[in-house]
Amino acid sequence: EADGIEATGTMQLTITRVSVHEARHGVRPSVRNRNVIISDCHLYHNSGAGVFYDHVDLHQSNIIGSHISYNAGGGVVTRGGAVRNLHIGTCDIESNMTPEAPPSANVLIDCTDGSTAEVSITGCTIQHNSVSPGSANVRFIGKGKPYGNDETARWGHLSICDNVLSDVSVNIDLQEVRGAVITGNTFGVGFEHDLLAVGCSNLAIGPNTFDRNPPYYRGKAAAVKGGLVFRDCRDITLTGLHIDGVRTHPAAVQIVNGDTFNISGCSILDSDGAGLLLQNTRHSLITGCLIADRRQDRQPAPSLRIEGGEDNTFANNKLAHGEAK
Repeated sequence: EADGIEATGTMQLTITRVSVHEARHGVRPSVRNRNVIISDCHLYHNSGAGVFYDHVDLHQSNIIGSHISYNAGGGVVTRGGAVRNLHIGTCDIESNMTPEAPPSANVLIDCTDGSTAEVSITGCTIQHNSVSPGSANVRFIGKGKPYGNDETARWGHLSICDNVLSDVSVNIDLQEVRGAVITGNTFGVGFEHDLLAVGCSNLAIGPNTFDRNPPYYRGKAAAVKGGLVFRDCRDITLTGLHIDGVRTHPAAVQIVNGDTFNISGCSILDSDGAGLLLQNTRHSLITGCLIADRRQDRQPAPSLRIEGGEDNTFANNKLAHGEAK
């Protein structure tokens, strides 16, 4: 029941080359700290989180080059408090959840009881495990307490770049996030979804691969669905996405109750259902996309399906199987 290291009231704390295992939380900043560095550490098989920002007021913290694995309560977790400038880089963050505990994530940012923003996750391998219900590699819950006169504070300022993401229920789960960039990542083995965004705005999602690479899709992984879902989102840009092999969803990319999407230069290949579904979506622009299902046993489905909505423009798309309205 003991934490490995708890830090309260520190300035310029450095934790390096430390191993914590079989404790509760590995490293637990609490109350108030500033300028924290955690580097080259092994935080392994603890009953809580690997690094737990516990309702802490903390600006400027770096987690670098560490192995954060098999912690039952999440890998890097922030709850409540006021956390800014959180940088997670070149770490291996793996299987930080268990079926016996509530759903968690390898990186979990929960603003429900506070606020976290200005977060960068770069150059990490983030994966496992799919046997835990509700598991995610990155989950950001952006709706926080009212901020000043803002009764609808939505936190974000989030960058997820150049990571390898695989083998969970949802690779990236964004809930009521405002302001995020997601680019340069490889996504695979998202059992339910590769990317799920609900109630979000101001997302810029650039070139990423969402690929069904055969060696990874054997055994139980053959049932993986993958796919991208945007529900009740607005002001979203999707550029240069490469999506291949989504299964059993109505479409590889689903946009439901969307507003002001700009989708360009995407390739959506060899997926069940439609390639792109726009349902009750308005004021959007879809240009220069290539959508095709080249499988010999493909089930009849249009490349593009439009259900309801208004004021949408489609131009210069190559649709191998046409569109349905």
